[in-house]
Amino acid sequence: MSPIFEFLFGQYQEYETIDIILEIVAVIFGFFSVWFSKQNNILVFPAGMISTAIFVYLLLKWTLLGDMMINAYYFIMSVYGWYIWTRKVDDSHMTPITKASKKEHKYSIIIFICTLFFVFIVYKTFDKWTSWTAYVDTFTTAIFFVGMWLMAKRKIENWIYWIIGDVISVPLYFYKGFTFTSFQYFIFTFIAIFGYLAWKKHLNKVLVTA
Repeated sequence: MSPIFEFLFGQYQEYETIDIILEIVAVIFGFFSVWFSKQNNILVFPAGMISTAIFVYLLLKWTLLGDMMINAYYFIMSVYGWYIWTRKVDDSHMTPITKASKKEHKYSIIIFICTLFFVFIVYKTFDKWTSWTAYVDTFTTAIFFVGMWLMAKRKIENWIYWIIGDVISVPLYFYKGFTFTSFQYFIFTFIAIFGYLAWKKHLNKVLVTA
C-alpha cells in the first residue's frame, strides 16, 4: 500500500465493509443534493433525505453526536423545504428565490445561538465534550442549522453559511478519519460558491424584469 493511500484511507481498515459502502452511497447522494440545490431543482430534497438518513445511522453508530444531529435536522428540514418549494404563493407561482428579510436574519441569529447551547448540553450530557473537535462540531452544527433553514425557505444567504461550514468541515472530517466525507465537503465548497453565484444571477434577472 502506497504511503499516500495509507495516509488517506488507512483508517478504513478498521471499518466494516458495509459501513464503507454506506458512506460512499451517502456521499454520492449528498453530492447530487447540493448539485440539485445549485440548479434550483426540487430533487435537492429527496436526494438529501437519502444521504442524511444513511449518515444518521452511521454517525450514531460511530457516536459522533453533533454530526448525527446535523443530519437528523437536515432530514427534517428537507421535508419542510420540500413543502415550501412546492407551495404556491399565488395561482401560478411557486415560492421564489429571495433575500432574507431583517426578521429572518434575526431568526438566523436565534437559531445559531440556540443550536450552540443545545449541542453543548448534548455533548456534556453524553460526556463527549472531551476534545477540541467538540468545539468545532458545535460551531459547524450551528452554521449548518442556519444554512439549512435558509435553504428550505429559498433564501440566497443560505449559500454563505454552507460555504463557511464546508470549508471548516474539510479538515475536520479528515482529522476524524472520514476521508470520503472530507472529499465530499471539499467538492461541496466549490458547488456552494457556484450555487451562490447562480442564485444571485437568477435573483438579479428577476429584479431587472420585475
